[in-house]
Amino acid sequence: MFNWLGNVRDRLRRRAPQFDLVSAQQRIPQSAPLDAHSARVYEQSPWVYIAINRIAEAGALVPLKVFSMQGERRIGIDNHPLEQLLNNPNPLTSRFELIEQTLGSLELHGNAYWLLVGDERGRPGEIWMLRPDRVSVVPDAARVVAGYLYQLDGQTIPLSAVEVLHFQRWHPGSDFYGLSPISAARNAVLSDRHMADWNRHTFGKDSGVPAGIVNIRDFISDSDFERLKREWRSNYGGTSRRTAFLRGGAVEWQHIGLSHSDLDFLQGRRAQRDEILNIFGIPVGLVSENATEANAKGAERQFIERTLYPKLVRLAEKISAEMLPFYGGGLVAAFDDIRPTDSQARLEEIRTAYPLLSINELRASYFQLPPVAWGDAPVHTPRPKPLPQNEEGS
Repeated sequence: MFNWLGNVRDRLRRRAPQFDLVSAQQRIPQSAPLDAHSARVYEQSPWVYIAINRIAEAGALVPLKVFSMQGERRIGIDNHPLEQLLNNPNPLTSRFELIEQTLGSLELHGNAYWLLVGDERGRPGEIWMLRPDRVSVVPDAARVVAGYLYQLDGQTIPLSAVEVLHFQRWHPGSDFYGLSPISAARNAVLSDRHMADWNRHTFGKDSGVPAGIVNIRDFISDSDFERLKREWRSNYGGTSRRTAFLRGGAVEWQHIGLSHSDLDFLQGRRAQRDEILNIFGIPVGLVSENATEANAKGAERQFIERTLYPKLVRLAEKISAEMLPFYGGGLVAAFDDIRPTDSQARLEEIRTAYPLLSINELRASYFQLPPVAWGDAPVHTPRPKPLPQNEEGS
């Protein structure tokens, strides 16, 4: 296996502290119990796969920009070094892939980790995604987090706290690890998988034949009884459906199972789907085959406002707090505000503020544009009246 992390660490400008690995491993807090199974759930549950992909891919499309703060105003900085780094985080990963994997890991594990590789100026020069199931937090009484341990090819690699950017969701039972939505969706996911397995076995292994009893009322010999069982299982135990031909009235079939309609199977699966999607914040109208165009648009708006945008804010504020200080003070990062707005209401707001604010204030507040030299005066600054001409000069 290509040991990319080992090669990356050889180029680190700031070395990780050499932990006492035995002591550090003894201090590692336990992560969420479902972490080891999260990848398998993602692979086997179609609704978990759809929910995580919808969030991760939609979030990866939103640009992130860097601003300088001037009082309460944010002034955009074109082509900031952090933006350049995110556009090319490392030789093997694109910007889209980095954000997609970060959001996906947060939904799947409740945690996401970036390894920051320093350049010659002491700034992050590369960003590498670390698999959350391989990362362990090493707590410290004084600094809260002393560092991290990364498992790779049977080796334990120590990483300092400044080398790792740890994104995490809130976990009420852990100070060091985030809580995955899969933990909350566990029962719904298991129920949906069991229903899918039952359906698969019904039409696969059981050939669509319902469970039942072949009741032989008349006494028959052991040899005839074994022959009848053998022939029945041979005829109805394969992968193709056959028709039974029974001679005489002494043998009858008694149905003991429940059919799909008896179980309200489709409605049950829809209920599990809705519960899983709701836990991940995906409105059902985005995937429902019965959604009208109006319902689909409303669901998309709800998804952007209440699910996707808050997740992007979490990422941006973490980047602002722990990465932008490498580039100086007074900087913040923010993803584009993708929340749908009422265009007419926004226009009325600008019209109301128009006579009260200066050109620069309007540019900063509503258009995120830098100030201009001629923009300090209010838009409606009264022009001086021309002096009246005297009669002699007329």
